Amino acid sequence: MTNTGSIGLRFPAAEGSRYEDELARCFCVADETAFAAVYRRWSSLVHTMATRSLGDAHEAEDVTQQVFLGAWRGRDGYRPERGPLGAWLVGITRRKIIDALAARTRRLSLIDSLAFDAQAHRHGAGAPDDVLDRVLLVEALSRLPHHQREVLCMAFYQDLTQAQISRRTGMPLGTVKSHTRRGLHRLREAIGQGRADETEA
Repeated sequence: MTNTGSIGLRFPAAEGSRYEDELARCFCVADETAFAAVYRRWSSLVHTMATRSLGDAHEAEDVTQQVFLGAWRGRDGYRPERGPLGAWLVGITRRKIIDALAARTRRLSLIDSLAFDAQAHRHGAGAPDDVLDRVLLVEALSRLPHHQREVLCMAFYQDLTQAQISRRTGMPLGTVKSHTRRGLHRLREAIGQGRADETEA
């Protein structure tokens, strides 16, 4: 990134469309100082939108970071003639919020599916209670690699989002998602095998 060092000379203290136009122009030519000014000017709006939509401050912070990182990397795609920079950032924010909600839905669907499978098997097999399913789940969790077990336990028992797990463990969000996906896959396989063994017994 190139810092032109022009922001202090060209931007007046007063707010206004001329200021925003100049801010957008410098942002588009990779002025780091302009990027910092863009963040200061619109980050509160972006964070507020994300918080209202997601209902989770940690996820909102992640979305805010994603919005401005995505804006910086994709600054060549901004076209001033199509609208002001603020409106462009709002558009990116809406897309990132949709992505975050979709990721949350996928995570919850996987967990719900696993619970539904356990319930369906219990009723179908005529088991007297859910002890077997709990035992199978705990045993399957205990056999997972440490990081997969840690992530799934936080999701199952502490009801944490993947963003919250990432912050608590220090793992990158992508790594948390990977551990969740692989861990759930292994749980399905382990519980299915445990049920088959119980039936055969």
